[in-house]
Amino acid sequence: MSTSLLLWGLLFGSVGLGYFLYGKKQNAVVPMVCGLALMIFPYFTEDTLLLVGIGGALSVLPYFVRL
Repeated sequence: MSTSLLLWGLLFGSVGLGYFLYGKKQNAVVPMVCGLALMIFPYFTEDTLLLVGIGGALSVLPYFVRL
């Protein structure tokens, strides 16, 4: 495990916690699910580029998808 993988995972987990709390408070499904996914997926990825790609996509998804 590299340091960059650990730091990116920490960043996306923190953003995920924020999305999850916001979605739970506002009863919004998309931010809550994206937040949960952002907190969980870094445990299962071992490639830094893949981690940044998936994390970036999940981070901007609630901005474009509003349900």
